[in-house]
Amino acid sequence: MIKENETFIAQYNKNKQDCDNAISSLSSKINECTSKISTLNEELKNLNKKDVSTKAAVDNINDILRNYGFMNFQIVSAKDENTYTLQRQNGSFIKDDLSEGEVTFITFLYYMQLVHGSLNDDGIQKEKVLVIDDPISSLDSNILFIVSSLIKEELKKLGDANNKIKQIIILTHNIYFYKEISFIDGRENTRNDLSYWIIRKEERTSSIQKYDKNPISSSYDLYWREIREHENEGKCNIYTQNIMRRIIEHYFKILGKYNDMALLDKFENPNEKIIARSLISWINDGSHSLPDDLFIEEPEQSTKNYFEIFKKIFEKTDQKSHYEMMMGVQN
Repeated sequence: MIKENETFIAQYNKNKQDCDNAISSLSSKINECTSKISTLNEELKNLNKKDVSTKAAVDNINDILRNYGFMNFQIVSAKDENTYTLQRQNGSFIKDDLSEGEVTFITFLYYMQLVHGSLNDDGIQKEKVLVIDDPISSLDSNILFIVSSLIKEELKKLGDANNKIKQIIILTHNIYFYKEISFIDGRENTRNDLSYWIIRKEERTSSIQKYDKNPISSSYDLYWREIREHENEGKCNIYTQNIMRRIIEHYFKILGKYNDMALLDKFENPNEKIIARSLISWINDGSHSLPDDLFIEEPEQSTKNYFEIFKKIFEKTDQKSHYEMMMGVQN
């Protein structure tokens, strides 16, 4: 059969080879053209940055939209000078069918681009003070994170001699948004260019109070603050058991997916394992049961051992760095 169809097989192989060569050649040309388009787009963006028109801002906003997954519309320059419009993927222009959150988000993105430029040559070189008043109204949690990230990037640049933004004033009543933007880079307590204020209203009078440090902490941070204070003072109060339980429960059981037995199995020393089992029983007893009169010794006398095992739980699970960070240990 092979001999009888040898001519057809040879012709098929020749045609296949010709098609493969053609596909390879076209693919190479497509990649070459794609690379040229990418290079030209970058050159165009760099040239637009030197212009005072809205084109540079439009390019940057579209980059942000694409990077964060907004693919159903983009911003394009309009006919009038220094104006823009929104366009769907099919080329149709958007008039009034954007949600309130999308309108707020687009407006904020344009504002963040405009603060680094101007609609005229003189404005680009001027020093600026930004006032941002609750930009997260009507936004979902994903967009809230994007807005917070963009603002934090500007906060990190404060103090740079080449930065034209000299001060940023942020106003908000949203505690989640505040938490996102106030924890900038882990060095907030060492910076002297940040200040925190809370406005309180009692009856018909408003008052403003300044804080040296960030007045808002997460509950997890507050738990560790209690542990630090108790260990430094060598004392224990009736809440220490519950605090230790919540830290272990949050960090190891919820985030780390450990259970009690998995933590106990980390201890090879039998004596330490007994104390660790006692610690887990102690913190669960102190948080889940009613107090009684069966204590013979004061809790303070055994607290030191429990603090030591509490620390070793982090060491045995290779989480020593987290323990030292939360306890403020300087290496």
